Amino acid sequence: MNFFAYISRMRYIVRWSLMRNALQENIQEHSHMVAVLAHALGVIRRDVFGGDCNPERLAAAALYHDSAEILTGDLPTPIKYHSPKIRDAYHQVEELACAKLLDTLPPALRPAYAPLLSGEIPERDLLKAADKLSAYIKCIEERKAGNNEFVSAEKQTLNVLRGYGLPELDYFLEHFIPAFELNLDELGSIDI
Repeated sequence: MNFFAYISRMRYIVRWSLMRNALQENIQEHSHMVAVLAHALGVIRRDVFGGDCNPERLAAAALYHDSAEILTGDLPTPIKYHSPKIRDAYHQVEELACAKLLDTLPPALRPAYAPLLSGEIPERDLLKAADKLSAYIKCIEERKAGNNEFVSAEKQTLNVLRGYGLPELDYFLEHFIPAFELNLDELGSIDI
């Protein structure tokens, strides 16, 4: 059973391969941040807006949302979405990769992991938003590091986020994103 050995290899798949990066990011790091953000969006949906949501399921799905890339690699967004034909073909490749990964689990565990790998959960809208939000934060961090390579991606990503029409996401953007512009001294100390 090789599933978890494959999952541990997420750290070798580099993101943003077509762009000059000041801060390298792999899909394992990205998936952790997406899990943190997805959980937060789920808690906001449940606790701020009174919606039905399972933040823990959302966080778990986020941890595995890019696991197909262990087998496919990270196809850059401009290529992946260049045309509907390429997008659909790549989606089929991702589905096949997820099926192959599921086959590396004992049959008794596969039903628990199938929706996590596919992202087919009731909170899928928040999972997609968290993924895009992670990309937006990456763009902010790159700009702050003096890398102008990500400036247009930052603007485009923010426009996409605003277009989602999710109150949970708007809440996060309003209340939490401004802190990503601060340095450590500006964040302030935490008394321990």
